[in-house]
Amino acid sequence: MSMVFIISAPSGSGKSTLVKMLLDSVDGVDFSISCTTRAPRKGEVDGGNYRFLTRGEFLAMRDAGGLLEWAEVFGQLYGTPGAVLERARQRGHDLVLDIDVQGARQLKEQIPEAVTVFILPPSREELEKRLRSRSLDEDAVIARRLADASKEIGNYFAYDYILVNDRLDRAAEKLKGIFLAERCRQQRAEAVIRPILQSFEEREDR
Repeated sequence: MSMVFIISAPSGSGKSTLVKMLLDSVDGVDFSISCTTRAPRKGEVDGGNYRFLTRGEFLAMRDAGGLLEWAEVFGQLYGTPGAVLERARQRGHDLVLDIDVQGARQLKEQIPEAVTVFILPPSREELEKRLRSRSLDEDAVIARRLADASKEIGNYFAYDYILVNDRLDRAAEKLKGIFLAERCRQQRAEAVIRPILQSFEEREDR
């Protein structure tokens, strides 16, 4: 049974870095590449960071039922293609999704067993410092991101786990620990457990 592992965080909290570290350290995991209508940022490539679509292409995919979830953020559309989950299940892999609070809520309604993690910055001051150090946004955009962060953080109680990214290496280890522990839950480990139990039953029959 494939595990759906959802990670959300305010912009600038280090979510993308932590997701990459998780994917690099654990086998048998697929990453869901989201679709978006926003323009690529410097260094981003189509199919690597996002699937960059026109608004018309995105809405056509949504209307055809091709998205597991979607949301509008900062005037741009973001969504998760349903095909990524089916592909992960066919491969026997778990699926990690990097999506916002709106998307996580929608997906949790569809897949109640999905595991959710919310990443927090250590403080508002530190979040602002990180946003400014990226040199990607103007002051007005940073102010908007900070205001939205305050709203997003208010949804922390809806998540299964809360992770404070105060030190990257420590946060990465905790995230990996959560992921591996969830893999060991009984209902997800049935495929591994079943042949072990069967071996004991066969021994008793002799």
